[in-house]
Amino acid sequence: MNWLKQTDSPLFPDVLWSRPENKRHAGKLLIIGGHGLSFGTVSAAYSAAVAAGIGTARVMVPDSLRKTLSQIFPEAVYAPSTPIGSFSRKALADLLDESAWADGVLLAGDFGRNSETAILLENFVQKYTGPLILAGDSLDYFFSQAQTLINRDKTTLVASARQLQKLAAPHLIEQRADLIKLVGQVSAWVESTTISVVTVHANQILVANGADISTTPANIAEPDIKLAAYTSVWALQQPEKPFEAATSAVYYFTK
Repeated sequence: MNWLKQTDSPLFPDVLWSRPENKRHAGKLLIIGGHGLSFGTVSAAYSAAVAAGIGTARVMVPDSLRKTLSQIFPEAVYAPSTPIGSFSRKALADLLDESAWADGVLLAGDFGRNSETAILLENFVQKYTGPLILAGDSLDYFFSQAQTLINRDKTTLVASARQLQKLAAPHLIEQRADLIKLVGQVSAWVESTTISVVTVHANQILVANGADISTTPANIAEPDIKLAAYTSVWALQQPEKPFEAATSAVYYFTK
């Protein structure tokens, strides 16, 4: 394990200062989420991605939100929904079409609880091969099929300690462990996978990829959608350096 501590100075200043200056080269991010009358999470993710410096962001929500969002959020695109307003299985083709436009996808969460949405997300994660960031309740859909995420390349989990415990198994990660112990547990688990992990514990944001892990002080108790959006933007802009990109995103997020 290689544990690096980021405080007042960035750990990777070259990465921090080598961001694309032209918006055309700053990445295209597709943000997917929402259900029924709930669109606050995807809206917040969109705003945070813009603030983080994305070139272009696009939001995809269920078409049950069309009447609500058509005037106040013209950037939104829509996919088929179930009778109760969640994404339906029929939305898969739309999600794949939009993801082909994007350089990466953020599953922002706020999906609600729906069996059709569960099938949709499982199929999408299996078929989409580009950079994928999962946050919020999108992670909850994979508690019983964690290998779908763990075995996937170019995948980042912005997860709470509780969610990591569910994904990794209770004997691998302890939700109530102290910081030093949790750093060791997360690092040991991530090192055996191909994923990157961003989580929060004891007012520290942890980033883990391979044998590398960083911690950065932050005044937050749980990962939020803004952190996920910043992580997404940097992942797209520095695709060959996932650990450095996520750690730099955290630095920028805390400033």
